[in-house]
Amino acid sequence: MAEVKVEGEVGAGVAAVWELVRDFGAIGRWNPGLECTCDGTDVGAVREINLGGAVIRERLEALDDAARSFSYSILSGPIPVTDYLATVLLTDLGGNRTKVTWSSRYEPAGLPEADARKLLEGIYLGGIKGINRTLAG
Repeated sequence: MAEVKVEGEVGAGVAAVWELVRDFGAIGRWNPGLECTCDGTDVGAVREINLGGAVIRERLEALDDAARSFSYSILSGPIPVTDYLATVLLTDLGGNRTKVTWSSRYEPAGLPEADARKLLEGIYLGGIKGINRTLAG
């Protein structure tokens, strides 16, 4: 099983960041250009993200308001991995700063592990940049 972890800092308080990212179906609010539909807000909810013609289906596996974290799996889609489970965790750094840790475990499928890692790192870094842009604006 391969693993990847990305950390980044957001220039906003942890409560504001959590309010933005905890809504599993609202990923389009902080990832401009993504169209998303979701069948609920609780654990077990499934979201479909349109990636310009390709659709990725993800399921919310865990949601912990006290720890400010959530985990999700990929059910289907164009990302070449299987057995994927990702976790987003927020840490209060004080002074209107939040650390976002986005990590996952997965099996590469159809491409080398280094390429899968690079793809996922790019997705996570782009998401953290989107959170920053959204909350800075």
